[in-house]
Amino acid sequence: MAPRSSLMLPENYEEVLASLKERVQTTRVRALLSVNAEMIRLYLDIGQSLATSGDRWGDKVVARLAKDLRREFPDMRGFSRTNLYYMRQVWLAWSGASEFVQQLVGQIPWGQHIVLVSKLQDPDVRLFYLQKIIEEGWSRAILTLQIERQLHRRLGQAASNFQMTLPPIDSDIAEQIFKDPYIFDFLGTADVRREREVENALLSHIHEFLLELGAGFAFVGRQVHVEVQDRDFYIDLLFYHLKLRRFVVIELKAVPFEPSFTGQLNFYLSAVDDLMKHPTDEPSIGLLLVKEPDKDQVFVEYALRGLSRPIGVASWETELVRSLPDEFRGSLPTVEELEQELVGEE
Repeated sequence: MAPRSSLMLPENYEEVLASLKERVQTTRVRALLSVNAEMIRLYLDIGQSLATSGDRWGDKVVARLAKDLRREFPDMRGFSRTNLYYMRQVWLAWSGASEFVQQLVGQIPWGQHIVLVSKLQDPDVRLFYLQKIIEEGWSRAILTLQIERQLHRRLGQAASNFQMTLPPIDSDIAEQIFKDPYIFDFLGTADVRREREVENALLSHIHEFLLELGAGFAFVGRQVHVEVQDRDFYIDLLFYHLKLRRFVVIELKAVPFEPSFTGQLNFYLSAVDDLMKHPTDEPSIGLLLVKEPDKDQVFVEYALRGLSRPIGVASWETELVRSLPDEFRGSLPTVEELEQELVGEE
C-alpha cells in the first residue's frame, strides 16, 4: 500500500483541478474539430473538382487519380478510389446548402459523412441527422442504428431549438475524432509518423529477406488494397508461396502486441481468400510481427487459442511466440532466421 502524501493542499485545489481538466478536454476537442474542418474542406474541394471536371472523368480516370495521389502522399489513406467517389457524393449532397449548414458539415468526422450519403437520399432527412450527430455526439455506429430505426419519423425532422455547439466532451463523436485515422493521416503527426517509419523500415527489410531466401516466395505487393463493402483496407505485405500454393499475409506493428491484431490479420486472411484466392489454391496463412516484451506472451496465447486459421506471431525483438503448424516447416523462415533478420532493425 502506497504511503499517503503529507502535502497539505489548498482548500480550492480540487475545484481548480476540475476546472483545468475541463478546459484541457474542451481545448483538445476544439483543436481536433478545427483540424477535422480543414480536412473536410479539402475533401469537399476534391469532390467538387471531380463533380465538375466533365464526362471524361470516368472510373478509370478516378482510379488513376487515386493511385497518383497515394503515390504522392503515401501516409494518407484517404485517397482510395472509393473515398474519392465519397468526396464527390458528399460535395453534391451539401453544395446547395446554406452557410450555416456548411459550417455544420465541417464539424463531424468523415465516417459519419459516408453514412449520411450512403443511407439517405432526402436532403431534409440528411440535415436532420447531421444536426443530431452534433447535438448528441453520435458515433458512426449509433448514427447507423438511428437511421435504421428511422428516428426522424418518430421525432419529426424539425430541430427547432438546435444550437450550433461543440459536441459533449465525453461523447462518442469526441472520442472518435481523437481516434480517426483520417485525421492522423491528414496531420502526419510526429508520433504516428515515427511509428510508420519504423514499420516501413522493417517491412522493407522483411520483404527483401523473404525474397532472398529463395524458398518459393513471390512478392505480390505492399500496402495491398482490398475493398470490403465499400470500406478500404491495406495489407502490409502480401506474398504468394509457390510451393505451398497459398497466399502469405504479413502484418507488422511497431508497437507491443494487442489482442485485436490477430483479429485484424484473421480478417485480412478471410478477405484474401474470398477476393483473391484461386479455387485451386490452399487457404492463406498469416504472419504477425510485433514489438513484444515477454509479458505479452500470455496475451498472444489467449488471442490465438481457438483460431482455426494458421497464424504465426513473431516478435522482431525477442522470439517467435507461436510458430506455424509443422506442415509449413522447411518452406517458411525459421524462428532463428526471423530473429537474426529483425533484431536491431528498429
